[in-house]
Amino acid sequence: MPVGTAFHERTLALCESLNFKEWSGYYTVSAYEMTHEHEYNAIRNSAALIDVTPLFKYLVTGRDATRLVNRIIARDINKVAVDQVIYCCWCDSTGKVIDDGTITRLGENEYRWTAADPSLRWFRQNALGLDVHIEDISEKVAALALQGPTSGRLLHSVAEANIAGLKYFRVTHGKIVGVPVDISRTGYTGDLGYEIWIPWKDALKVFDELMNKGRAFDIHPAGMVALDIARIEAGLILIEVDYISSKRALIEEQKYNPAEIGLGKLVDLKKESFVGRDALAAEAKRGGPARRLVGLEVNWNEVEALYEKIGMAPQVPATASRVAVPVYRAGRQVGKATSTTWSPTLKRMIALASVGKENAAPGTTLSMELTVEAVRKTVSAKIVPLPFFNPARKTAALAL
Repeated sequence: MPVGTAFHERTLALCESLNFKEWSGYYTVSAYEMTHEHEYNAIRNSAALIDVTPLFKYLVTGRDATRLVNRIIARDINKVAVDQVIYCCWCDSTGKVIDDGTITRLGENEYRWTAADPSLRWFRQNALGLDVHIEDISEKVAALALQGPTSGRLLHSVAEANIAGLKYFRVTHGKIVGVPVDISRTGYTGDLGYEIWIPWKDALKVFDELMNKGRAFDIHPAGMVALDIARIEAGLILIEVDYISSKRALIEEQKYNPAEIGLGKLVDLKKESFVGRDALAAEAKRGGPARRLVGLEVNWNEVEALYEKIGMAPQVPATASRVAVPVYRAGRQVGKATSTTWSPTLKRMIALASVGKENAAPGTTLSMELTVEAVRKTVSAKIVPLPFFNPARKTAALAL
């Protein structure tokens, strides 16, 4: 049975819909209101506060902490400065992705590591022979994502920290209402945003301060439904949806290497040896993987035509779909769309898809399955560059 996060006392009171889902053993709000529109609009137009505490969090310390991190991840941690955050993935010995997450370098040999799936056993297996300590701090550190165009100004008004000078994928340290916090300029929405790392016991104080002071910045608590739409617009993948962890895959087809899910740029084959390096190097010599992650833009005129034929107005999906559907080219299946949504900002129906590399060129027109009144149809969908939505404010210097 799920349990509440450090913020549950507040999120439960605010959740008018009582629409919760389970995330890593915790109650998580799907949508606070009966629909998610206000929450999504807060992400894109003002400020949204999202409880992301269910992320698995680990503290890696000790003389060999850096060696351990570099042994596991495909990026070179030696290139990462203190107070820098990186997005990375880690693979099994065959080069297939186990998980993806962020690592914050808090000191020369001190790291905070986030993961979607429990990873303590894997980390400790790879720590044999090293002088390193790995602590699961998932229930000691609460986390909030503050996302949206006004999030920076809101944080600047409440935090005793260098918000104005905080660069993209960097972390600063300070206090909010007297509570020591780490604030990273990171997030899962593809917009200007921050993640706040808080001692569990003081979490409610920080939540209350942000909500109270946030009224002037049009803050809204936001749930997973709105976040799912935003992350698809940003071209961000989700484990067990856009790819399956190699630890959970039942067949080889379900396993993915980094380049197949858009993470090829996170692999550094020139760094010291890491788990899966030999397999990834061998594949690179063979010409790379057979599949690619692409963005699809669905032809909405064709969607309207399908509904018109049966005398109905076109039905815009209310929420993002995580159900995989076939993608075709000239009548032959060449892949699958894994995450699909209507983008309120772009006014388009978009999808993340995995397709064969020979069909992955931008501008290529494919066909995607669409079910209309329980009848399976197809509509054309053009491959477009990812991300779909990438505002300059995400990485720009903060204007106060």
